[in-house]
Formats: sequence, C-alpha cells, structure tokens
Amino acid sequence: MATATPKVSALHSSSSGAKFRAAVELILHVVLLGCATISIITTVGIVLVLFIESLQFFREVSVWEFLTGTKWSPLLKPQHFGILPLFCGTLLVTAGSAIIAIPIGLGTAIFLSEYASSGFRDVVKPLLEILAGIPSVVFGYLAVVFISPLIRDIFPNADLFNAANASVVVGFMILPTIVSISEDVLRSVPRSLREAAYALGATKLDVTVGVVVPAAASGIMASFLLAIARAIGETMAVALAAGATPKMTLNPLESIQTMTAYIVQVSQGDTPAGSKEYHTIFAVGLALFTLTLILNVFAQWILTRVREKYE
Repeated sequence: MATATPKVSALHSSSSGAKFRAAVELILHVVLLGCATISIITTVGIVLVLFIESLQFFREVSVWEFLTGTKWSPLLKPQHFGILPLFCGTLLVTAGSAIIAIPIGLGTAIFLSEYASSGFRDVVKPLLEILAGIPSVVFGYLAVVFISPLIRDIFPNADLFNAANASVVVGFMILPTIVSISEDVLRSVPRSLREAAYALGATKLDVTVGVVVPAAASGIMASFLLAIARAIGETMAVALAAGATPKMTLNPLESIQTMTAYIVQVSQGDTPAGSKEYHTIFAVGLALFTLTLILNVFAQWILTRVREKYE
C-alpha cells in the first residue's frame, strides 16, 4: 500500500499536467484563430467599402470613360474622369524608382553577402534598415529642398515639382527592402554549392554570378516585386515631390500626379462628402487595389516560373 500511493500521485500529477497543456493549447488556438479572423474581416471590409462607394461613382460616370479617358479634372469645370493620367503618373514614378533602386540594391546585397567582412556587414545592414524607418514626409521634404534644385541645375527646363524628384526619393525609400531581403536570400544559399564551384576552378565572380545569384533568383525577384508594390502605394513623398498636375507624359522632368497623391488631395476636406467628386477617391482606390492585385498575381507567376527553372 505504501508503494502504491506515490504511483497514484504521479499518475494524478501527470493527468493534471496534460489537462493544463490541453487547456493552454486550446486558448492559444482560439487566440490565433481570432487574429486570423480579424485580419480576414479587415481585408474584406476594406474591399467592400471600396466596391460600395465606387458604385456610387460609377452610377454617374461610365466605367469605359473612367478607364479610357485621357483627361482627369473632377474638381474643375468642365469635369473629366479619365484615370489614365493618374495611372501614367503612377507608372512613371514606379518605373523611375525601380530603375534607381534595383541595380543599387542588388549590387549592395551581393557585396554584403559575398565580399564584405562580417564586421562591416553588421554595421552597414542595420544602418540601411534604419533608412526604412524614416517617415515618408521627410523624404518628400528632402526632395523639395535638395533634389529638386539639383535636378533644375542640371536640367533648367525641369518643373519645380516633377516625376524625377519623386522617383529619386521613392527609389531610396524602397532600397532597404531590396537590400535586406536579397542579402538574406543570398546568404541562405548552401555553402556546398559555392565549394563545389570553387572545386571546379571557378573564380569569386564566377561563383557569385553563375551559382549564388541564380540559386537565390526567386527570393531576389520577390524583393524586387515587394519594393515595386511599395513604390506604387507610396503617398506623402510623391504628393510633395511630384506635383499635382495629372497629365499623359513620359517626361520625368514634368509635373505629374499619381493615384495616391490625388487621394491625398481630395482627403484634405475641401470636397463635400457624398458628392461625385468625393466618390472619385474610392474609384481611384479601387483602381489602385486592382493594380496591386494584378501585380501580386503576376509576382506569384514569376516566382513559380523561376523556381521551376532552377530546381
């Protein structure tokens, strides 16, 4: 009897511990499910608001006019509701920032991953990530007081606010995203691949260009697309640097307006709520959402093709 009591106590303690762990796991499951549900509800709510408010706009303006019109002046008489000038301005700034950020970002990532010492990397990479935390309005201010005069010194015919200003600042804003993700992906390439290439007589440049970069191609492409998605959605820096003149142009020295900058303009409160002019911000927001969705789908397709190519 004396020996049976400790065994019963041990069994009871083990059963209590199992019940406690099960209760903790159940609570954790409910909390995580709640977090996921909130995320889904928030996303669905945003999409529904965009659709419902946009329907108010499209009851007065045809979808065809909205998508194909080449003039955008909803706040002036006569009114025009063609979104192509805003779309053109958004693509001009996005393409310009990508041209600046992608080569510099990829080169920096390759240097930090393959050539820099560990001490240098530990100092430089956190500094680049701090750059991502600077508010966008600060970049916009720097574009107005520093980059714009510099561009006008080189190109005297450039407007004070132009697409080049926005492209430069947005390029530097998305640079940390490309550097951080690409460097992590490059460093995650197995060392055995590098050693096998060195064993065949390859040089450092051969290994980097012919082995490491192709092996990390999917991750590098993901960093590019993520940075481009941020460039499309950038607001304050573009609103301050690019101007507020919607026009169809490919000249980066001219003043333009992006979709996000127009939303900022109308959201300042001068437009009566519930009016047709007010509902334009939801129509533009829906167009921006659709553009981002198409980009994400295209990104997934690209990543799938790249993985199939190098696997």
